[in-house]
Amino acid sequence: MDEGATTADATRRVRDAAAELGLEIEVRVSPVAASLEEAATLRGIDPSDIVKTLVVKGKGDRYCFVLVPGDRSISWAKLRAVVGVNKLRLPEAELALEATGYERGTIVPLGSKTAWPVYADERIRGRRVSMGAGARGFTIYVDADALIAAYDATVGDVTEPIEAIR
Repeated sequence: MDEGATTADATRRVRDAAAELGLEIEVRVSPVAASLEEAATLRGIDPSDIVKTLVVKGKGDRYCFVLVPGDRSISWAKLRAVVGVNKLRLPEAELALEATGYERGTIVPLGSKTAWPVYADERIRGRRVSMGAGARGFTIYVDADALIAAYDATVGDVTEPIEAIR
């Protein structure tokens, strides 16, 4: 099977969801990298332009997606304030997979089996970002502002530098 067909098959849900939203994305093969810095170098972008989509669990069956720049980590206190709740956590990998249909490291709101509210760190605005494509070995590139608009995402200061948590 040629690379184009493989890419289309592996990322079909993401592509279909983007098309349904009128969102332009570019899907690319993404070499395996040992670190954020290596991934950014291989993609020819800044580490902050790699956006992680994290599934976050609230009370009961309440979940949300949080879009986090690669060089930052969730600030739980800031995120709780923006979401307006007292408790949030990362769910077990199995729960995230079951709810989204995507493994950790490939999760993206596009094509998720479950639609949840999206929260985005304010630092991704105005950027073209690379993020999960729903399948290992692939990444999407998308205009962050268009993605935020497509999901009517809540934007705020919800992260802190990774160094702040070490």
